[in-house]
Amino acid sequence: MPHTLVSPRPVDAETVIERSRFLARVVAVRTESAALEVVAAVTAEFPDAGHHCWAFVVGPDQEHRRQRASDDGEPGGTAGVPMLGVLTGRDLVDVVAVVSRWFGGVKLGAGGLVRAYSGAVSAALDRAEVGELARVDVLEMALSHADAGRVEGVLRVHGFVIDDVAYGSDVRLRVIGDGDRLDGVLASATSGSVVAERVGHRWVLEF
Repeated sequence: MPHTLVSPRPVDAETVIERSRFLARVVAVRTESAALEVVAAVTAEFPDAGHHCWAFVVGPDQEHRRQRASDDGEPGGTAGVPMLGVLTGRDLVDVVAVVSRWFGGVKLGAGGLVRAYSGAVSAALDRAEVGELARVDVLEMALSHADAGRVEGVLRVHGFVIDDVAYGSDVRLRVIGDGDRLDGVLASATSGSVVAERVGHRWVLEF
């Protein structure tokens, strides 16, 4: 299962290698545009840095996942791609990493840059709280007004999240949780008279 940062607050870590200063920042994001906004914000915050290299992975679903990286002027393949490798190596999604570098006068070479940039991201991630994401079903069901309150209470007791309630000629509940388990709970609560329809899925943090 993929993992992500628990807190929306940025996490920084600074390392110094051969007098070059590397400041890494990792931030939870949900979209590519949000990731690029973080890059722009870091660039504006530290205009005196020589490079602002970055990498991001967005999207828990493998088929819709987006990932990009930039060396921002460092030799090709020595910064952004190694940073991205740290993120993917830890199965992280919905996260952007930016490393700002202030040159210290000593060239590190390609191998040294790879180790420096990947190490900077690792240092920031080691300071961040990371949680595992679980894929859960989104289900909808129609209930009579007479049964809705009782069934909703049963579902809550069993740990299901009531995402939405719509009142009309009947009561429609949107519920988040394990669909197979909900089928059993619902069958017991309604003597099999109500069946939930799977309408999608979401990813939620497991605690």
